[in-house]
Amino acid sequence: MLVEDDYLLGRSMARLLEASSQYRVKLTRTAADIFKYCETGSIELVLMDVNLPGTLWQNKETTGIDLSRLLKSNPRTWHIPVILLTTNSAGTNKGRLMSEALADSVCAKPIKDADSFLSLLSQVIDRKRVCRLGLSAS
Repeated sequence: MLVEDDYLLGRSMARLLEASSQYRVKLTRTAADIFKYCETGSIELVLMDVNLPGTLWQNKETTGIDLSRLLKSNPRTWHIPVILLTTNSAGTNKGRLMSEALADSVCAKPIKDADSFLSLLSQVIDRKRVCRLGLSAS
């Protein structure tokens, strides 16, 4: 699932992901859609803008950080990896941002190296699968 407030950027990222033949992309700009789709169990990864200006959740303006924390605190969605997208990569402390948002990774946008980006997605998804398998085996 791709959550991006900039529709044109979201569409170009969706095309990149779909062109790799590895991913089907659900593009949304609303917090309600995030939870609706994530709770179905069909979402393997959430790519989400850090800021998401104008996004409302339960009548309150919210950010990608807030939504990531909500996903990670929900028993039905905690296992879904979240990668936050930020335009301010040089001034961003990625470790602090990941910790604050409970996110699995942070990536700068615009995406400059498609192969590295796709590799990051695969690594995050694979790492989460291994963790879930380990938990279900115990």
